[in-house]
Amino acid sequence: MNFKEYKKKALKDNPELYEEYKALEPEYELIKQIIRIRNEQKLTQQELADRTGTKQSNISRLEKGEYNPSLKFLKKLAQGLGKELYIEFR
Repeated sequence: MNFKEYKKKALKDNPELYEEYKALEPEYELIKQIIRIRNEQKLTQQELADRTGTKQSNISRLEKGEYNPSLKFLKKLAQGLGKELYIEFR
């Protein structure tokens, strides 16, 4: 069983886990996008930190899901990645 199959089964079999997963989904989606864009641009965490005027450890903590960034920080990240930040309610 690969990880995708395991995750699908675990979420199906455990409604509480599914609810927690859904609650955290926006945060993890944002993290995935940041990592994907940074990798596409072949940037290290240090290079992104230099572009945004922060420390590499802040980028690392964010990518690990250990840091809850402010809107100001997300704007700086978007600028450092050459992207625009959009936030919406659904």
